[in-house]
Order: sequence, then structure tokens, then C-alpha cells
Amino acid sequence: MGRVVDVVVTVGQIAQLLNTPSPANAQVQVTGLNTLEEATESELSFCGAEAYVRKLSSTRAAAVIVPRRLKIPAGVRVALLVVEDADLAMAQVLERFAPPVPRPAPGVDRSARIDPSAVLGNDIAIGPNVVVGAGSRLGDGCILHAGVYIGQDVMLGDGCEFFPGVIVRERITIGNRVIIHAGSVLGTDGFGYRWDGHRHVKIPQIGTIIIEDEVEIGSCVCIDRAKFSTTRIGFGTKIDNLVQIGHNVVVGPHCIIVGQAGLAGSAKLGTGVVLGGQTAVRDHVTIGDAAMAAACAAIADDVEPKAVVSGMPALPHRQSLREQAALRRLPDLVVQVRKLQEEVESLRKGISP
Repeated sequence: MGRVVDVVVTVGQIAQLLNTPSPANAQVQVTGLNTLEEATESELSFCGAEAYVRKLSSTRAAAVIVPRRLKIPAGVRVALLVVEDADLAMAQVLERFAPPVPRPAPGVDRSARIDPSAVLGNDIAIGPNVVVGAGSRLGDGCILHAGVYIGQDVMLGDGCEFFPGVIVRERITIGNRVIIHAGSVLGTDGFGYRWDGHRHVKIPQIGTIIIEDEVEIGSCVCIDRAKFSTTRIGFGTKIDNLVQIGHNVVVGPHCIIVGQAGLAGSAKLGTGVVLGGQTAVRDHVTIGDAAMAAACAAIADDVEPKAVVSGMPALPHRQSLREQAALRRLPDLVVQVRKLQEEVESLRKGISP
């Protein structure tokens, strides 16, 4: 990783930032962050799991952030910054060293196309080739990077940031401090067709999308508008890259949806639901508060609050593990059954008149 930005702080200053006691080498300067294996004497590192504790004896890092729960063997000489939550602590340090994100200059770029009826808030930054449609409203402090398209009658709250190539189609409402990464599309028609005996008839999708405050949406995410009423993404939810959310889906507050997950129409997620990568959720399924789905789960039925499910079809996680273990034994069981069949046939022939 090496140096990520021209920032120099001391080990002691980092300890103060993390509200943990300063080690003996508090005056050593830290210029960046790196892995345990690659860190130099002027870099900070991180150890968050038992599997990596053995590397503490060989790392050259100036100091290492570790969670209090880890058992550190005797003889480790590297300076340790012991915290309750090492991941949160590392996030604080990374923020200190993070280089600034390149952003368009304040104001409106000359190549942007802003409809005269659009209303722009204060302190905005609109980059090259941005389009803002008729009747749309941008809140204060919004940042639209190059090539963003905002359709007609779109409402944006304060402090939103949309990265290059984001498309927000007509009649969509987006709250405050929403981040949407490059290439995502909001407002495509929901996937609705009906066979009339001769062809697939398209069902008009006349609803909308509401994105609540402090949502972050990754790159190349597609969120479809509702057939009628609303597709809704709740407060503080975080969506990874390459996620598909169908029409009339309701995602509750503070959910985590990992890459390549897909939610079919009218699925409903409660508060704090976690969907692992490539999870598939059937239409009209309800997933209760704080439920979790392992990667590649195929959820076809409702999931109770706080349940953990996995597998295809998704089952309670422990049951799914037992079935997978039994399935791995299947080839041996087939051999045993064949042997038993042969023995039965031999016995049958032996007693035949």
C-alpha cells in the first residue's frame, strides 16, 4: 500500500485519536498504512483476527491496531494500539490519511445543461456534461460529477454526491447526504410483462422511487421504479456494487446488501437486514428485522426476524450445514448401497430352489 497521502503524524497522536494509551515509541512518525507483511518502520498496520496474530512477531510496522479480545503471545515487541473495535479504529485512521476525492469545481460547468425551470441550491458543484431536467430541485451542497443525468421532477436533498455516469430518471425523490457511485441507474421501468396469447404485453410502470437520508449506493446498481406506489430504500442502508432491486421493493433502515444480490418485485426487508453476495430474494418475500442471509442464498419464503439462513433454497443456517454435510457423504453412501444390493442378490440366489 505504501504512503497514501502526504500526511505525517506520530504514533502518540494516533493513540490519542483512538483514545488508547501511547506506547513507548510515541514520537515515531507514521507516514502511511500497510499490511503486516509489507509495513515499514514508518507505517501503521492492523491485526483484527486470531489467524494473523503470528505475523505480529515479524512485522516491521511502527505500531499495530489490535482489538482487546485478541490473545497476544509473549515476546511480541511491536507497539500495540489496543482498542475495543479495531475495524472502527482503522476507519478513523484511514480517514486521517485518505487523499481528497477529486471533485468538480464549485459552480456549474459551462458544458452542463440545466433546464431553466430547475432549482439549484447553494454551494453546489456540477461537472462537465451534467444534465438536470425540468422541474428538478437540487439541495444545498450537492456535487454532481461528470456525465450525471438528472431527469424531470427529481428532488435531491442537501449534501448529495453522485459520481460519473449516474442516471436518475424522472419523478424520483432522494434524501439528504446520499452517495451514488459511478454508473448506477435509478428509475428504470420495473420488469413487468403479461402474456396475452401472442406476445409479452408491457405493464406500465408509473410509480416512483424514494431514497431516504444517508443511503450509499455502489457502482452499477439498478433500482427499478414501482409499478405504482413506491420502491423505497430506508435510512442509512448501504448497497454494494452490481445489485438489482426490483419494482415496489421496500428496504428498511440500516440494511447491508452485498454485491450481485437481486431482490425481485415487492420483496420487503426489515431493519438491519444483511444479504450476502449473490443472494436472491423471491418476489413478495418478507425478511424480518436483523435477519441475515449467507452468500448465494436463494430465499423463496419469508424469513423470521434475527434468523440466519443459507443454501438453495435458503434454510436455517444450521440445518443447511447439516444437509450440505450429508450431501458430501452421498457418493460413499451410493457405494455402500450397491454393495448391500449385491449381497442381497447373492443371498437371494443362494436360497433359490
